[in-house]
Amino acid sequence: MKPVLLITFLLSTLWHAAASQGKSLDYFMSQALQNSPLLKDYQFQIQSNTIDSQRIRAGYGLQINGNSTGTYAPVINGWGYDETITNLHTYNAMVGFTQTLAGKKNISNQYRTLQLQNLGLQNLGKITEQDVKRSITQQYITAYGDLQQINFNQEMLSLLKVEDTILKKLTEKGVYKQTDYLSFLVNIQQQELLVKQIRNQYQNDLATLRYIAGLTDTAYLILDTPVLTLKELPRPEQSVFYEQFQIDSMKISAKDRQIDFSYKPKINWYGDGGYNSSFITTPYKNLGLSAGVTLAVPIYDGKQRKIQHQKNTIAEQNRKGYQDFFRNQYSQQISRLKQQLLLTETLIEQTTAQIRYAETLINAQRQQLVTGDVHIADYIIAVSNYLNAKNMISQNIINKLQIINQINYWNRKP
Repeated sequence: MKPVLLITFLLSTLWHAAASQGKSLDYFMSQALQNSPLLKDYQFQIQSNTIDSQRIRAGYGLQINGNSTGTYAPVINGWGYDETITNLHTYNAMVGFTQTLAGKKNISNQYRTLQLQNLGLQNLGKITEQDVKRSITQQYITAYGDLQQINFNQEMLSLLKVEDTILKKLTEKGVYKQTDYLSFLVNIQQQELLVKQIRNQYQNDLATLRYIAGLTDTAYLILDTPVLTLKELPRPEQSVFYEQFQIDSMKISAKDRQIDFSYKPKINWYGDGGYNSSFITTPYKNLGLSAGVTLAVPIYDGKQRKIQHQKNTIAEQNRKGYQDFFRNQYSQQISRLKQQLLLTETLIEQTTAQIRYAETLINAQRQQLVTGDVHIADYIIAVSNYLNAKNMISQNIINKLQIINQINYWNRKP
């Protein structure tokens, strides 16, 4: 019996030593947020929009270009292009400029559109962070649940092996039948297989956790106990999820205004300066400059303007439908999750009371095993009942943490 207890103690010591080198939920959370390609994508899009803002500003400034053209149209024996049109040969080298004159409201609305796009991307980034945190926490809890199952079943296996030492001696003395002892050995073997199976499951769930977090490490580690507290939730209109509907509404309004600005009269002014000559007379005097103004006034476009406004009206109605659905479902969903949490906590309390009775029965029957006053089959049944109750409370604790994670997902404000 002493060697078994010594081995059990050493295994427990090594297990706790490994546990001291474990990783916390916060570690995986920070790694996942840091490695998320989607969050990086949002940041790059925001940077790109900042560049677009600069491009708009530059687009309404002076656009200067240098141009040079040389042409020769020969007339041979009276055959060739009309010299009055081609001037026979021409050459120009000029620097020209042009600028579109747009109203301040037009330009401001374009800037506003980019700002709203950035606000939308920032808000999507916050929602994505919530998605990442929820996924990481969910997988972490799942893997931690495996770990709890390993600890408990390993502990139970160690106790059964201690009992095995006692029962083997009592069977040799004829206190118990050989068949009863063999049934007990079968239960020990089943428990060993169960521990191996749960260990494999833990390795798989741990690998999935690392995959979600963007980690490539494959070393075996022990997860720290997750600490989750129920957080206060905002009203639907104060959540980051509702904020996205508001931003989308403003983006549709800005798009609608931009349609109207595109139908305003457009004025461009232009000019050039340089050398432009046909070389026919006084080519040395053909240095000069020119300037002009163009005005474009939309008159009729086949009702395209009205059609574009109609599309935006439909988009706004669609957005409002999603917004109303979210508002209606938000409270119902939170209420359902809190009800599940209450039922799970009640079940944990009831199962805890059952475990106390089952544990008392096992301890009493363990005493009777030594004297042969209890059948091995009855002891196996008592152990099985204890295992089932212990597994049930472990699963419900994991379920409780998962429900808290689902509730806390909605606590993010803009």
